Amino acid sequence: MRIAICDDEKDFINEVADIIDRFYNSLDLVTYEFLNGSELLKSFRQTGFDIVFLDIEMPGFDGISTARKLRELSENVYIVFLTGHIEYALKGYEVNALRYLTKPASVSDIREVIDHVIKKMSNEKYLWIKNNDGEYRIKYSDIIYIESQNQNVIVYTVSGNYQMRAKLNDLENQLKADGFFRVHRSYMVSLLKVIGIKDRNVKVLGGTFIPISRSKETEFRLALMAFVNREAL
Repeated sequence: MRIAICDDEKDFINEVADIIDRFYNSLDLVTYEFLNGSELLKSFRQTGFDIVFLDIEMPGFDGISTARKLRELSENVYIVFLTGHIEYALKGYEVNALRYLTKPASVSDIREVIDHVIKKMSNEKYLWIKNNDGEYRIKYSDIIYIESQNQNVIVYTVSGNYQMRAKLNDLENQLKADGFFRVHRSYMVSLLKVIGIKDRNVKVLGGTFIPISRSKETEFRLALMAFVNREAL
């Protein structure tokens, strides 16, 4: 696991790095240290990180701006904001931040974040897709939504779309216990990739609006609320 710590206070970076080294030195964890967002982004394009601890209040290119750029590069990186002012927390919804840690961050808070991500990564599941172009293993967490078209389905992911011959009913049975919801006879969405609801349409990552059947609306809202509460640290 690759962990980046970005803060304009070197002493704080050292504190977080020391906690990680103290409790996780037996695991394959590597930490990278950055004093500003520009350095972090440059390295991210070359290396990529699993977790980024990111100070919000940095001079110049602040943490929120840096996080927006990170999200353009990856939907999977876990962003953890560090801040002395909790009122900044609302900004994190724009970039799907995992959590906010109030500075100075406690040992228990940092460990809770890392343990959560380790668990998520170890429990990753995959959908096996076979079509005329070949065979593909797709992470559940990469799927945005699935559309039924006649005897085929199209699986829309963060990295591209895949068509295969399958029934949406079968995929619903396979995926519904892992954060997916059938919002319409022709569509199933990943609750992880829902970013809004307008009228009777759900907006998913990428800006696509998916229709919600009238009979499914209440159940969907309840399922989404339960999912968000369950995923929150």
